[in-house]
Parts: sequence; structure tokens; C-alpha cells
Amino acid sequence: MKMNTGCIECFITQAHKLLSKHNVTGNNARDIIFRFNEFVEKHRNNDLSSPECACFLHRLVKKATMTEDLYKEEKEYYNDLLLNYEKDIRRSISLSDDPFKSALRYAVAGNIIDFGPPSSFNLQETLAAALSKKPAINHTVLLKDALQKASKVLYLGDNAGEIVLDKIFIDIIQHPSLYFAVRGGKVINDITLEDAEYVGIQKFANIISNGYDAPSTLINRCSHEFVKIFDEADLIISKGQGNLEGLFLNTDKRIFFLLMVKCGVMAEITGVNKGDVVILDNRYLK
Repeated sequence: MKMNTGCIECFITQAHKLLSKHNVTGNNARDIIFRFNEFVEKHRNNDLSSPECACFLHRLVKKATMTEDLYKEEKEYYNDLLLNYEKDIRRSISLSDDPFKSALRYAVAGNIIDFGPPSSFNLQETLAAALSKKPAINHTVLLKDALQKASKVLYLGDNAGEIVLDKIFIDIIQHPSLYFAVRGGKVINDITLEDAEYVGIQKFANIISNGYDAPSTLINRCSHEFVKIFDEADLIISKGQGNLEGLFLNTDKRIFFLLMVKCGVMAEITGVNKGDVVILDNRYLK
């Protein structure tokens, strides 16, 4: 998705938040903001995407702070927190009338755990409302049908913590050939191979890296190994707003987008309201 003025303003807010978090001040902070603005101005007319901007910003801050994982503590905290919730959530799903639908609703609710957008989130409140909150776009039946017909499934993961709920949903799916994709490097609180293995995704899916450190899936930047599996998959489940930002212009009919809408720009694109849950068959994305 191409950058617009709203996206740029959001990134500047994110940049200041990140610099403050890692105590980058004075000339160092001003230099990072300057270089980020310079990068945006230089490339904004060349189909520059929001995930590419996030990738560049995080590379700048990682280099300045000599810190490879800028959200390490947050990722560990939410991975552990959701693992502690796992037993109760599985019980709730097993007692529901439709375990597939319930597991899917929990998985999408987990998408609230995101340190990219400048706004805060309430995880407990979101999880408590997961089963009762009706999706603004609800293609659950189409997704279930597509899963039953698919020989190979690719599930594009998003954030730490949330990944535990993805694992539960994938367990409910019980697909014999499902690949779970993680980021190729550490960016925001997005998942890496270490996160996926820590929460036990490997018990239910084949874990692969997309080979690139943007908080999204940018096919033209991903590894050949990942692109091969992407091309071979009969069904692609794209989790989170970041993956939608990277695949928005992709008209591929195999994609389903599962996310919680976190900003006005994405609300306008999907035709829903900020805060809405979306389970969207890409064939119906306007």
C-alpha cells in the first residue's frame, strides 16, 4: 500500500515513541528523524509502502542503539502471557457450539497486540469480547470451505503473543500441509522463528521465514524459498494489518485477510470502522 500523509504523520509519532523508549535524544534523535524524512521524500513517488518505511525506521534505530530487537521485552511478555491464557481459551473454544468459528474469533482478537500503531490497546477487554464481537466483514464460511479444498495452506503470521492464538486456531484446523510464515528479521513486535518455536507452532505447522525484515509480506523482497511456497499454496491466510498493507494491491483470489482494523486509512480501504474485526475473502476486497 502506498504511503499517504496520514501514514507519514503516524510514522513520525511512532519514531518519537521508539526513540524515547530507547533513550535516543539530542542530535542522534534529530539525525534519525531527518534521515527518515529524507528517505520518505526520496521514495514516496516510487510506490513506497508503509511496511518499507517501518523497516527503514527500525534499521536506523537498531543501528543507533546497537539493539537488534527493539521490542524484545514486550514480545517475551505477551508470548508468556498468552501461553498462560492458552488452557482457558482452549476450554472456552471446546465448550462453544462452533469450535472453528470460536478459534478464528480468538485468533483475530489477538491481532490487537501491536506496538506499531501509536494508540494503546486493552488485551483483556478484547479477549473477553472475542466470541461476542461480530466481524464487520465475515467470510468465515468461505474460509472454512477453502480450507477443506486446499492441498497446501500458507498462514502469514503477524505479532508476538497473538501467535499463541494462531497456534490454537491452526490446531483446530488440523490441516495436513500447513506452512506458518514469520518475519525474516526483528521489527516492531512481529514474530520471528524464535517466537514461533517458543510458543510451539512447530507442533501443528511447518515454520518458514519470509526472508525480509519488514512488518509485512512484501513478495518482491521475500526469499526465493518463501516465494516458492507462496506460489504453490492453494490458500493463503494473511494475518494482521501489516500483511494487508503489503498485499493490498495483490488481486490473488487465494488470499483471506484476518485482522483488526487499527487506523483510519485501513478502515477506508476495507470499508469498515476503526476497531472492527475483518475476515475477508480477497475476491470481495473493493
